Amino acid sequence: MESSGTALSCTRAAFLLLLLGLTSSMVHKNEFQTGLVGGEVTLNCPDTLPESQLSRDSVVRWTYSDTLLWRMENNHGYWKKPSFITGRSDIKTQYKLNVRDLKLSDAGIYTCEYGTHKVHTSLHIVNLTISLDGHFLQNEAPELILTQNSSSPLPDLSITLFDSNNNRVIPEIQKKNLQEYIVDVKKLETMDSGTWVCQIHSNSPLINQDISFGVKVLGFQNPDLERKYATVDSTVILSWHLNSQKIKWKKGFTGQLNWKKQEGAESHELLDFNITAEGQLHETKKSNNLLFEIPESKAEPTIEVKFPKVHFNHSGQYQCQLEYKGRCAQSKIELVVMKVSANPAGPLSRGASVILTCQVSGPLAPDAYLSWEHVNGTKMDIKNSKQHEVKLEVNTSTAGLWSCHLIEDSDKKISFHYNVEEASVWINNVIIGASIGGSLLAFALGCLCIISGVSWQRRRQRAKRMAQARQHLLENKTCQCQHRLRK
Repeated sequence: MESSGTALSCTRAAFLLLLLGLTSSMVHKNEFQTGLVGGEVTLNCPDTLPESQLSRDSVVRWTYSDTLLWRMENNHGYWKKPSFITGRSDIKTQYKLNVRDLKLSDAGIYTCEYGTHKVHTSLHIVNLTISLDGHFLQNEAPELILTQNSSSPLPDLSITLFDSNNNRVIPEIQKKNLQEYIVDVKKLETMDSGTWVCQIHSNSPLINQDISFGVKVLGFQNPDLERKYATVDSTVILSWHLNSQKIKWKKGFTGQLNWKKQEGAESHELLDFNITAEGQLHETKKSNNLLFEIPESKAEPTIEVKFPKVHFNHSGQYQCQLEYKGRCAQSKIELVVMKVSANPAGPLSRGASVILTCQVSGPLAPDAYLSWEHVNGTKMDIKNSKQHEVKLEVNTSTAGLWSCHLIEDSDKKISFHYNVEEASVWINNVIIGASIGGSLLAFALGCLCIISGVSWQRRRQRAKRMAQARQHLLENKTCQCQHRLRK
C-alpha cells in the first residue's frame, strides 16, 4: 500500500515537472507598433523557420483579439473570409502580416502563433487630417485634427510642428480628450508651401512618430501692400506675380484687377482673368477710363498693366484679387505720382525769381516728406515740407538744377529734376535794350504830346485873336456907314 502511494506521488511529480517544462518552453513576446491612417504596417512573426524548413504538421496562425485571420497548416495557408482586413492584407516572408490602407478601427492586438512561440503586437493607429485638403489661399489659417485609437489606454501625446522651411511653429492646441487634438496654425504666406512635419511623442507607451503632410498656399509673391513711385510722363508697369505654377496648383481659379483713386472712393474694374487647371492665363480688359496696356509674353502667371506715359490722375490704389471656391486673396499696389512745375516758365532773367512747385498724389506715409534741393548748392537752398503736406513750393532767383525728393524713413523713394535755365547775355542785353528803348519811346511820345499840346494851344489863341479882330473891324465899318447916312 505504501509502495503504491509512493508510486502515485512520483507519477504526479513527474507530470508536474513535465507540465512545468512545457510551460517554461512556451515563448511569449509583446511588441508595440504605430501606424498611420492610409499607410501600411508590417507585423513581425519572429523565430519562425523558412517555409521550406517547416514540417508538414507545423501550424502558423494570425489572430486579431482571438479572432482568426490567417492560418497555415500542412504547408497550405488560407484566410478567413470575410474579415475586416480582407483585400488590404497579405503574408510576407517569415509569415509577416502586411496591412495596407490602414483605418482607425484597425487598432488592436494582433497575435502570431507558431509552435511554442506566441507574439502579441499592439497596433496603435494615428490619423491626421488637414482642413481644406491642404489647399489654402494666403492669409488663411489651417486647422489640423489629430486622432488616435488603441486597445490599450490612450497616451497623452505631445505635439511639435515644423513648417516647410523646417522652422518650428508654435500652434494653439485644444485637447478635447485623449482621443482627439485640434491644432490651430497661424495665417499662411505663399512661402509656407511645401512639406510640413507633425511630430508626436509619448513616453508610455513609447511613441516617436513623424507625420508628413503637404501644404499648398495659393497667392501673390508680392507683399499684401506695396507702394510704387513714379514721375509724370514716365513709363510704369504694375505687376502681380502668382505662385500657382511654382507650387504646381492643379486647379483653376479666377480674379480681377480694380482701381480706385483713394480709400473710400468708387472702385473701377480694369480687367478680369482666369487661370485654367493647366496653368493658362486669360485676361480681358474691362475699362478704357485709364490709358493702360496689357503686356504680352509673360513667362509665368503674372497680372500686369502698363502706362506708357503715366499721368498725375493715374495715381491711386490698384488691388488684384484672386478667387477660388468662394474664398479670395488680394494684394494691393499704391501708385504715388510726382509732378513739378515752374511759374513763370522759361529762362530766368537776371534779377528775376521763379516759384518751383513739387506735388505728389497723397496721402503720404507718416514718416514721409517732400524736399526741394538746389544741386551743388548750400544748406540754405534746401526746403522741406511739413508732415502730411503733399505740395511744396520754393521761391528762388538761383538758376541751375533743382531736385524735388520724396523721402520716406530717410530713404529717397523718388526724385524729380528740374533745370532752371538762366537767360543768356544777349537775351539779357535785348531785354535791357528793349527796356531802355521802351523808356525812350515813352519819353519821346510824352515830349511829342507836350509839343503838340502847346502848338494846339497857340493855334487856338491865334484863331481867337483873329476872330476878335474881325469882329472889331466889322463893328467899325458899321459905325462909319451910319455916320455917312446922317450927312
